[in-house]
Amino acid sequence: MVQIKILSTSDVHGYFTGDDFRRPLKNTGFGLARAATVIEQEKKVATEELVITIENGDFIQGSPLTDYIEKQASEEADLYQRLAQTVGYDVRILGNHEFNYGRTYLEKVFHDDQTLLNANILDKTTKRSFIGRPYQIFEKDGLKVAVIGVTTQYIPHWEKPENIKDLLFEDPVNVVANLVADLRPQVDKIVVAYHGGFNRDLKSGQAIEPLTQENQGTDLLEIEGVDALVTGHQHRTLAEVVNGKPITQPGYRGDHVGVITLSDQQPSAKTMATATATENSTVVALVQPLLNQVNQWLDQPVGHVGDNMRITDHFSARLHGHPFTELINRVQMEATGATISANAIFNDEMRGFDNTVTIRDVMTNYIYPNTLAVVALTGAEVVSALEQNANYFDWQDGQPTVSSDYLYPKPAHFNEDIWSGVEYTLDLKKPRGQRISAVTVGGQGIDPQVKYEVVVNNYRAGGAGNSVFSHDKIVREGQTDVAQLIVDYLRQHPKISINQPTNVHVVN
Repeated sequence: MVQIKILSTSDVHGYFTGDDFRRPLKNTGFGLARAATVIEQEKKVATEELVITIENGDFIQGSPLTDYIEKQASEEADLYQRLAQTVGYDVRILGNHEFNYGRTYLEKVFHDDQTLLNANILDKTTKRSFIGRPYQIFEKDGLKVAVIGVTTQYIPHWEKPENIKDLLFEDPVNVVANLVADLRPQVDKIVVAYHGGFNRDLKSGQAIEPLTQENQGTDLLEIEGVDALVTGHQHRTLAEVVNGKPITQPGYRGDHVGVITLSDQQPSAKTMATATATENSTVVALVQPLLNQVNQWLDQPVGHVGDNMRITDHFSARLHGHPFTELINRVQMEATGATISANAIFNDEMRGFDNTVTIRDVMTNYIYPNTLAVVALTGAEVVSALEQNANYFDWQDGQPTVSSDYLYPKPAHFNEDIWSGVEYTLDLKKPRGQRISAVTVGGQGIDPQVKYEVVVNNYRAGGAGNSVFSHDKIVREGQTDVAQLIVDYLRQHPKISINQPTNVHVVN
């Protein structure tokens, strides 16, 4: 029997070369160009094998380069197709962030892409894949392998409704089970490429995150007839054989390549780090002219904010607030007229601002194309939302620390908000659900029955990361993405001075 090798990347997020766009820092330990080299090397030593190469989603969004293409140079969107062809992907999958720029843009990027697999996101009218096809069969020397492509069905919980208009997000587990039943008599092996991850530990089966329908990898593995599973979305680096079925999840930004081997003998799975690989020269040549334009755009100064907006202690900033997060909240409140605002320090790479702020600083701090939504919450709901935020912290050995719930299976710092317009006391020594007290708004005690307008980004407004929020509570929405709002605010207020916020009183 011919041996089968499945190579994959996932969640490249527009990082095509080893540049994270921050200055003066420059991270060179990742990038599609390095992954392409590893893939090419693996193909060269696989002469007796059927090799299938998979790009597992979240390819066209996530970096200043992708934002520039969407906002400033949409005619360059064919770059994604040219890069995919250069790497030699046989299969491409839709990621959840593929929808961030809207359905029209997505369909433009993937127009007539014969490698795109999409079995579970359907057009409401036709009940067929709105783009792409459900599966593809590969053959070598009489061996037939089917690859089924599916995407997390949880996208409507995060995405703006206008970006997913007239689409149905079917359960990938049901879709795959039905396709496997049809395909099994026709093929020798079935591989599932799923832009989603695992909500259970691969060894113990214990839940490692809330058991929503966001990460259904474990359920997909349990389908009889599935021989291998390529995953993504969680940005984890995984390679295991689970009950005889190999799985991979190849990290983030092209920092790993997943390798699955199927043969008559024991199947295997591994990930290969790309940091030491040389960059593929063709990938670099394709990207470099546009990178030059992007860097000129990013280096435009937009304002001055003083000397206290650099984030040097992310934990303290999340616990006590920070002038940087206060600035973002002010931007959000001015843009919407809301009296209360909340925003997150997305990850520990966020550095805040130096005194002179450029577009680069804004784009490398606010990395998502979020827009704003104003949500009407009762006073009781505001307190409940604050209590959920307080769950980010634990109290251990007489000190506050980050709860493991927000670190595993992947860091979720983006789900902890820092609030403005509301003052409260936080006591982490108390049980969860009882940590928030003395809540005031505008100097008055919060009224449990009165509704208050709270502005958050559209991701949070839908309930992602804090279940108090929900789409049905949204009273109005903005259309301009937050990064642009920040740039506009800085240009309108070219010299800003913000002191350390004092609205959170942490009990020692």
